[in-house]
Amino acid sequence: MEPIRQRHDAFRVAGPTVRTTNHGESTPATARIGALWGRFFGEQMAELMPRRTSDARIFGVYSAYESDAHGAFDVTAGLAVADSEDCVAIEAGNYLVFADQGEMPHMVIATWQRIWQYFEAHPEIARSYRSDFEAYEGPDKVAIHIGVA
Repeated sequence: MEPIRQRHDAFRVAGPTVRTTNHGESTPATARIGALWGRFFGEQMAELMPRRTSDARIFGVYSAYESDAHGAFDVTAGLAVADSEDCVAIEAGNYLVFADQGEMPHMVIATWQRIWQYFEAHPEIARSYRSDFEAYEGPDKVAIHIGVA
């Protein structure tokens, strides 16, 4: 399935953040994203977050890229907020959206693999490596937004 190109306005997401790499996430001993989501849900952050917007989706935000898919980056699990000192900005711009539905977390991992394959097959499309995000509309539905030039 081909991704859909969309333009997004800027918005902010607040929640816990970890710094990691794709290489680190490939090994259970160094993986950090699973624990990040465990903390987000375990501490019931979705119910307790102040200054939430009307956007009911849960977000996984990828930001502060060191370089590209091989460098370090931040991952934030959170909710859209009106304004917060402790938040990450989703930049306004063009995004390719890869949507999928299925059992978590396998479906999200498979969607990321599809994304990496897509960009390998389409070197003419440049990722911006500024802000990317997963938008969860339910327990088995995700749309992953990849910033492009």
